[in-house]
Amino acid sequence: MDFGSSLGSTRTIFLSRSLWGVLRIDEVKKSSEQKQPNVYLVGFMGVGKSAIGRRLAREMGYRYLDSDDVIEKNVGKRIPEIFEAEGEVRFRQYEREFIESGHPAERCVVSCGGGLVVQPGMSELLKTKGVVICLFASVESIIERTSRNQNRPLLNVENPAERVRQLLSEREPIYMNSGACISTERRSIAEIVRHIKRTYAQCVRKAR
Repeated sequence: MDFGSSLGSTRTIFLSRSLWGVLRIDEVKKSSEQKQPNVYLVGFMGVGKSAIGRRLAREMGYRYLDSDDVIEKNVGKRIPEIFEAEGEVRFRQYEREFIESGHPAERCVVSCGGGLVVQPGMSELLKTKGVVICLFASVESIIERTSRNQNRPLLNVENPAERVRQLLSEREPIYMNSGACISTERRSIAEIVRHIKRTYAQCVRKAR
């Protein structure tokens, strides 16, 4: 028997196993280092961003943030008070500051205010930050839902329904081009969340 040959084969096996172990460790390390980008829910007021966002964050194990809530906390005023005291232009600046540097870069589900994504350049900025999902519903559903909430300064007008139609007409092209679009019309929150999770996974895979 050629013991030298046999020993060489044994060493090759050991080396191969050792190398395999190193490769497996590298794969695990690489996998653990893969980014888990934020999810940004955009769309008109009343489409369900908050309720859906909370459920999505819980199921994904991500942190939930609402841009309006964070701004109110940071500024120390309610949204209507900010509009009244500082104006809409300043409020939009607060929104941009929040997106640029006011929240974690990963593992967050962020519900964005209805007008956030319509600002010039904001749609492009959001896409560099994570996966953007646009939620939408019928005009009738939005009018019915928004009528229950008085914390919407843009709708504090004589004819809120007409104002909704006007704003939707102006913003719809921007919403539709902001990211993957998912309807919330006559669908359960659980069903919508499943759809968002599938879309998110597909977007993350494409980005790698």
